[in-house]
Amino acid sequence: MNYKIALIPGDGIGPEIVAEAKKVLDQVCRVYGHSFSYEEVLLGGASIDVHGVPLTDEAVETAKASDAVLMGSIGGDAKTSPWYQLEPSKRPEAGLLAIRKALNLFANLRPAYLYDELKGACPLKEEVIGDGFDMIIVRELTGGLYFGERKTVVENGVTTAVDTLTYNENEIRRIAVKAFDIAMKRNKKVTSVDKANVLDSSRLWRKVVEEVAKDYPEVALEHMLVDNCAMQLVHDPGQFDVILTENMFGDILSDEASMVTGSIGMLSSASLNETKFGLYEPSHGSAPDIAGKGIANPLATILSAAMMLRYSLDLDKEADAVEAAVQKVLTEGYRTVDIMADGMKQVGTKEMGDLIAERI
Repeated sequence: MNYKIALIPGDGIGPEIVAEAKKVLDQVCRVYGHSFSYEEVLLGGASIDVHGVPLTDEAVETAKASDAVLMGSIGGDAKTSPWYQLEPSKRPEAGLLAIRKALNLFANLRPAYLYDELKGACPLKEEVIGDGFDMIIVRELTGGLYFGERKTVVENGVTTAVDTLTYNENEIRRIAVKAFDIAMKRNKKVTSVDKANVLDSSRLWRKVVEEVAKDYPEVALEHMLVDNCAMQLVHDPGQFDVILTENMFGDILSDEASMVTGSIGMLSSASLNETKFGLYEPSHGSAPDIAGKGIANPLATILSAAMMLRYSLDLDKEADAVEAAVQKVLTEGYRTVDIMADGMKQVGTKEMGDLIAERI
């Protein structure tokens, strides 16, 4: 099969880590008989430098014409980069928000997986970690409190701010379907997180999720209040498979889950629309302080490429092979500097990419 992939190297360490993910994808093609054609897209600071804006219409059209988008990282040092002397709408991150909107990416996927080899970096006690954990948070990305009507007014001399949390049943249904579809590829359990004891929007959320669940009899559904979920993530993270939740809750819980793993340099992510199309990127930033030094950890980007294989291209076997290669390299004791530990073998960005590719 031939697939068209839009590559967004981005800023900072982005070009370095995307190059290693491409190296791994090329090896997947050789081993499994596929072909990927790549077209590079400028976004963020890289686009500002060339075009004067963080995202062009041409870049959006290239992304739309692709089967999926693989991205590095966007942005620079806010204190020193000239990009941040521009008005907010022309800064690097504005391009990222704009492409997400243009591609209608409403579903954000954030896996949180604890490798046995990296248990020492996990802040939780060993008796809490147990056999480890492997969850994915499915967050609604384009609705809720962040996108509702807002205003700040002065009434009778008192300043009052209002933010509106709004969801309709269609927005809830489409993200719930994504979560249940993903659960079918995993351990067939969905934990839907809300605040239904207080919020009308959460009561509608729970009602619609239960309706969607009827179409997935193989998937176990449980409901959990968001405050309890925040506690359970540090009390018993191994209980979770797929966590489904709305925008603000997902923003907070996914950051909490990322810290429980102990290393943000290992965390992949994806943003999907109503088709199988998605934008895949590491959860970490552009790390301009180490850009060009050849020491950045490419594993989050490589694991994001594995998510792309699984969720946009339906190449589950190939995704398994990439994830197994990452596991094997870690088991063999290879580490980039950010996850280095005593007795391990330190390697750079390119060496890590080579090691993963060799084990596909």
